[in-house]
Amino acid sequence: MFSPDEVERYARHLVLSEIGGPGQQKLKKASLLVVGAGGLGAPALLYLAAAGVGRIVVVDDDTVSLSNLQRQVIHLTDTIGRPKTESAGEMVAALNPNVEFVGINGRINPDNALAMIADVDVVIDGSDNFSTRYLVSDACVLAKRTLVTAALGRFDATVTTIRAHERAPDGTPNPTYRCLFPEPPPAGMVPTCAEAGILGAMAGVAGSLVALEAIRAIVGFGEGLVGRLLMIDTKSMRFETLSYAWDPDNPLTGTSPTIIDLSRHKA
Repeated sequence: MFSPDEVERYARHLVLSEIGGPGQQKLKKASLLVVGAGGLGAPALLYLAAAGVGRIVVVDDDTVSLSNLQRQVIHLTDTIGRPKTESAGEMVAALNPNVEFVGINGRINPDNALAMIADVDVVIDGSDNFSTRYLVSDACVLAKRTLVTAALGRFDATVTTIRAHERAPDGTPNPTYRCLFPEPPPAGMVPTCAEAGILGAMAGVAGSLVALEAIRAIVGFGEGLVGRLLMIDTKSMRFETLSYAWDPDNPLTGTSPTIIDLSRHKA
């Protein structure tokens, strides 16, 4: 049941037929893991907390720096130098005290990934490096959890949802992240955010879309991004989608899987 304050807080959700009381209850009961409280995680956390997700776990080992504040809107000037999990937790509590926030000041790694992911319903990957991205995506497949994953460029971003533990309407398995990108690029090929720069507001757009995908996955309405890669180009203001399908040669859920645990990932 909702308290009178919750009824007023979520009033605009409750009148939506696609969400309503049952959908809002799903959000209240849901548990979600956000990997990274940075460019993607910061805006996503604000909207997830505002939406009333019952329990949000955030894992990040970084501290707030002045250069973060151009796009990581969950952090404040007064929190510079503090762990991002602490800064994010305070903002979530200020925005919606009904949300249980769990901050893990550390990194997700092969030793703890499966336990972290098995403890939640949906995972959002807002990491900024390929090793973490592939670790999280592999772990979500092995743990049979829904993953919403995104990546940021200078003026562009991509978003997709992975539900590889389920099947498409035609009976074929849903694709994995490795069906889309079989292997990470060689080290050093993709410049870091500090090297290349990034448009701050674009991170807000992608982070909001990530939150939207997670909410849709929890409530269950509309057509999500399973098997579709949303590509955002803020220079030309184009939103395009690329369809991708299950690859029988993928090493996770293919016909001859070679990844059965996380041992190939470095701690």
